[in-house]
Amino acid sequence: MSIKAYRPTTPAQRQKTTQDFDGITTRKPLKSLTKAKKQNAGKNNQGRITVRHRGGGVKRHYRILTHNLPKGLNLTIEEIEYDPNRSARIARVKDQNGTYYYVLADTNMRKGGKFSTGDEAPVEASNRMSLEVIPVGTVVYAVELTPGRGAQLVRSAGTGAQLMAKENGYATLKMPSGEVRKVLISCEASIGTVGNVQHQNIKIGAAGRRRRKGIRPTVRGVVMNATDHPHGGGDGGRHGSGKAPRTPWGQLTLGYRTRHNKKTNKMIVRSRHEGKR
Repeated sequence: MSIKAYRPTTPAQRQKTTQDFDGITTRKPLKSLTKAKKQNAGKNNQGRITVRHRGGGVKRHYRILTHNLPKGLNLTIEEIEYDPNRSARIARVKDQNGTYYYVLADTNMRKGGKFSTGDEAPVEASNRMSLEVIPVGTVVYAVELTPGRGAQLVRSAGTGAQLMAKENGYATLKMPSGEVRKVLISCEASIGTVGNVQHQNIKIGAAGRRRRKGIRPTVRGVVMNATDHPHGGGDGGRHGSGKAPRTPWGQLTLGYRTRHNKKTNKMIVRSRHEGKR
């Protein structure tokens, strides 16, 4: 995949870049593996806004991905498809019994290619197996956190985690963020790197493009009134009163710890922040 630039016919066109869709083999998803996707504008089931700046955007159908493929499958890649709900591409695959699945497409997947699942499968790109049989040093993606639950880690475009070590029933992984953490050795992972690696280099370039993605405008706190934000108010002069930055609700931000999960702290060998100090 490559990045496509535009002739600078407008100020937005000068900045904007898009991805080409050369690797995509079909424009139409499989109807049986799609469902309606309701737009909830960042609100939870109580109607409270839990994610700000969401709303509008184009209608989408949700593609039903299988993150926990059964063991012992021999799968053939039928199509590589675009998925509007994630940064990665997806692959439409068919097993030996004629059942279709959607899975994350990695950099090695091509139409007509084959891969397998289960610990008996060879250690090759795209094959899925438990971390116990994957050699140390291998790059993996779509990693389970709980055995049998399905992939929860390393699913974004262009990401991959390196298997660093295996001991005492745990595998040590170096995550894309730089975090080093332990995962049970019985958890499954796929070999390779998630496809669409140029995704992070795309420049949005135009406000309307962001609105079509369902993202509404963000206003800085310093340009608000004092009643609306801790950073607001002032006489139009130099902003910022020398206090630490805060959220709209007065909570400290920038460096303030927001992770409160003591149960899994022991699994993190090295925090993703440690290299920045």
